[in-house]
Amino acid sequence: MIVNTSGSHMSADRPANSPPIPELAHPTYQLAVAQFDRAADALNLDRNLRQRFRVPQRALTVGIPIRMDDGSVKVFMGYRVQHDLARGPTKGGIRYHPDVNLGNVTALAMWMTWKCALTGLPFGGAKGGVRVDPSQLSHSELERLTRRYVAEIFPLLGPDKDIPAPDIGTNAQIMAWVMDTYSQQMGYAVPGVVTGKPLAIGGSLGRADATGRGIADLTLEALHMWEIRNDHATVAIQGFGNVGSAAAKFLYDAGLRIVAISDLTGGLYNPKGLPIPEIIHRYYDQHEPLQALKVGEWITNDELLVTDATVLIPAAVSEQITEKNAGQLKCRLVIEAANGPTTLEADAILEEKGVLVIPDILANSGGVIVSYFEWVQDVQRFFWNETDVQHRLREIITRAFQRTLAFARQRNTSMRMAALMMGIEQVAEAHRLRGLYP
Repeated sequence: MIVNTSGSHMSADRPANSPPIPELAHPTYQLAVAQFDRAADALNLDRNLRQRFRVPQRALTVGIPIRMDDGSVKVFMGYRVQHDLARGPTKGGIRYHPDVNLGNVTALAMWMTWKCALTGLPFGGAKGGVRVDPSQLSHSELERLTRRYVAEIFPLLGPDKDIPAPDIGTNAQIMAWVMDTYSQQMGYAVPGVVTGKPLAIGGSLGRADATGRGIADLTLEALHMWEIRNDHATVAIQGFGNVGSAAAKFLYDAGLRIVAISDLTGGLYNPKGLPIPEIIHRYYDQHEPLQALKVGEWITNDELLVTDATVLIPAAVSEQITEKNAGQLKCRLVIEAANGPTTLEADAILEEKGVLVIPDILANSGGVIVSYFEWVQDVQRFFWNETDVQHRLREIITRAFQRTLAFARQRNTSMRMAALMMGIEQVAEAHRLRGLYP
């Protein structure tokens, strides 16, 4: 089913905060819209553009029937949302997770729109996913699911239309299946249809750890701004997946003490610093659970958030920092590696405490920045070395940080509001220049 919301179909008597599509009544979507509304108020954004931006331009919901290894057929729900196409093709990950639904996918697509505009990338925001626990599928079931999902959303995809990438529950192999399925339909290889692919079929050096590297670059930039030496800074990281572990490695290598890390089960705390290379080796290569590592005190995720550390990096899931715990945070800097980890109420508390929050649409933009590099390399058929990728990532993300900080100081507002206002204004300008068709 395709829901096209490119026009304004909201009835005059509908409450302003009521979603036009019932499936969008989801907490993550409501958070994204609430953030947008505050930024739109500050910008005095045109009422017509405001209505347009609150809903996706296109949303596709598909049923995906898959023959399982035992011969039975199961149907999984899949989604692909394109929030805005005014500045170019849309860009966004594919997520495999039991909690995937139209509401959270739409929120993530909206945030991606502002993220791309803020960092100057010529993309709109998109997001997709399948409601599934990928750990419960065999390799062959996962491949069949991916190929059928791509076949169902095929009309939306293309290197000049919509370019997916990995997200939670997906990886380079799944992106290879996406590329192959699309290419089979076209009759020739189209590496530019997806990013985060293996190097052998058009992937980019530096893509796998790009989000974590961007987090590290911004952490170091902020500490330098505050004149805090690396060896005097401590870091707590909630979430030790691809992003959290990469950020931990780069910051450890830069001389920072990583005093706490965690996954879903809980975390480790050591005020003297955790041995990050050893932990990564044992956790990822030897598949040992964190609690078995015995290199620090065992703590809960809630305890990690209020750990005494210079920098807190929430790199897990949304809405972790709330009005219930924001007042207890002891950090000076929050860098949002996850999407939407801080609620609006918590934002106000942290601002009053003087905690600098580098918002998700800026902090975790390293992944989409290097995805853009991969797309450019695929289109040009000319590939860069890893040093070039890392240098250009650092240049773009730190420049965006400095622009956002200057805007926040000029407008006397938070970094989140500054980032949202800058991104929204860029998209609004594209709409004003292009006009409304027909």
